[in-house]
Amino acid sequence: QVQLQESGGGSVQAGGSLRLSCEFKSDTYSTACMGWFRQVPGKEREGVATRVRDGSTSVANSVKGRFTVSEHSAQDTLYLQMNSLKPEDSGMYYCAAALSTMKCIPENDAFEHWGRGILVNVSS
Repeated sequence: QVQLQESGGGSVQAGGSLRLSCEFKSDTYSTACMGWFRQVPGKEREGVATRVRDGSTSVANSVKGRFTVSEHSAQDTLYLQMNSLKPEDSGMYYCAAALSTMKCIPENDAFEHWGRGILVNVSS
């Protein structure tokens, strides 16, 4: 069984920062790629950032220079550091995990496992 537990969301004023965490829990499996996605009502889900386990990261152009993705591989935890937040960054943020090798980029949402989501609200 696989679980993804997101934390760290909340409300912040524009220009502020938040750090999201996603803990991957499994007694059997480990991840090949993890990512963060976001969605607002009425819009399609958008890839934000991805990270190959112990490897490279990829960040969407819309957040490049403001968001950073990192991991604590020993704890199977993925982080998303969000700085200089804008109201348009508001939405539900979802953590995703893939157990097998895939094209680990934000444009690819073919992840096998998804968290329940966590709300980020940025006020102007």
